[in-house]
Amino acid sequence: MMAIPRPSFRVWLFLLLLVLGGVLTLIDRSGDVTPGPVPRDEAGEPDYYLEGVRLVRFDARGRAHQRLETPRLVHTPHDDVTRIQTPDARLIDGNERTWLASADTGTLAAGGNPLTLSGDARLEAPEEGWQLDTEVLHYDADTGHAWSETPALLRQPPQEMRGERFDAWINDNRARLTDNVRGHHPPETGPPSDEELPP
Repeated sequence: MMAIPRPSFRVWLFLLLLVLGGVLTLIDRSGDVTPGPVPRDEAGEPDYYLEGVRLVRFDARGRAHQRLETPRLVHTPHDDVTRIQTPDARLIDGNERTWLASADTGTLAAGGNPLTLSGDARLEAPEEGWQLDTEVLHYDADTGHAWSETPALLRQPPQEMRGERFDAWINDNRARLTDNVRGHHPPETGPPSDEELPP
């Protein structure tokens, strides 16, 4: 009967390193996320696109004044426009208050301004307790002016108003609805009078 020689320490070490390398390769490959298809539309082929983006823009004094989160951001070089999928924006005014904006899609024009939100666009002023819903909302970060030229619904419960155009100057805390404005203002209910008090 022939005896099989026992592997040396070096052989065991080589086999252990080989197995460890294979395991690490599998772990490394499992973390790779395959990017989605390169977006193509009427705007042409992009020079870059990013997924899972958190974008912060700064003003001339170096203060963060606009934050955007999006699952996908696409930039096309021929028109220098950035297209944003389901943007979730935080607009920071001169008094450090945060305004919330969202929509189905968005675009940043050449140079990054203005921001245009389209499809179920919403602007909220949490500190003031009002919310605006419209189809297309524009925001100029340099002037702090948000506006819509599509019909808009402004809600500040229990009141709501509709108009054909909306303007807000967030740094001045001013907003207005114009053109064919209609509203619902339920009467205020005060404390019951003496006659209405139960015995």
